[in-house]
Amino acid sequence: MAFVVTDNCIQCKYTDCVAVCPADAFHEGPNFMVINPIECIDCGLCVDECAAAAIFQEDEL
Repeated sequence: MAFVVTDNCIQCKYTDCVAVCPADAFHEGPNFMVINPIECIDCGLCVDECAAAAIFQEDEL
């Protein structure tokens, strides 16, 4: 199950979550980052690095 970015990410200035992604699955949206579910390898490294607590597994929402 892929990870998704929620509304807490809107206009967040921190990109530590993007930097730790080994699959480069993050892409910039208009106001926040998005995770491409095809590229995401479900490692979860981004969750711990997200300063906005905005990243969750899709089935947790």
